[in-house]
Amino acid sequence: MSVHERSDPGFTPGATARVTRVGVWIRRTKIDELPQLWNVLVGDMSLVGPRPEVPEWTKVQPERWRTILSVRPGLTDAASLEFRHEEALLAASKDPESTYRDEILPRKLDLAEAYVRDRSFLGDLTLLFVTARAVLAPGTGFHAPDGGESPR
Repeated sequence: MSVHERSDPGFTPGATARVTRVGVWIRRTKIDELPQLWNVLVGDMSLVGPRPEVPEWTKVQPERWRTILSVRPGLTDAASLEFRHEEALLAASKDPESTYRDEILPRKLDLAEAYVRDRSFLGDLTLLFVTARAVLAPGTGFHAPDGGESPR
């Protein structure tokens, strides 16, 4: 194995020995996303758009990714709201990698393609409002931690 070779699927499901209590809190509060604001300021990202994906996963269904990657990635999108508690879903799975590949990723692709197809200023404002609500009032996101839907 080389230094640049990955042995994991590109994510850490839930709280593992690699993630400290402070790290869990930082992830839960989404403070770890703040450095991406720099990418928005320099024009590499937008506030709303399909979330960047780990390169390994863009090899899955490349024809769908071609469409999604045609627009600038964003800090938030419908998938980041719907799967706000993705770590909990993966941590509860017996096989997190297949859960991500077979259940979560296809839905994220559907949502990203819908964004590219239907994007609008009003839609972006709505996503920004719902994102702010989800971050500032965590119980009001698209999905509850148990995977059940909460009000949209």
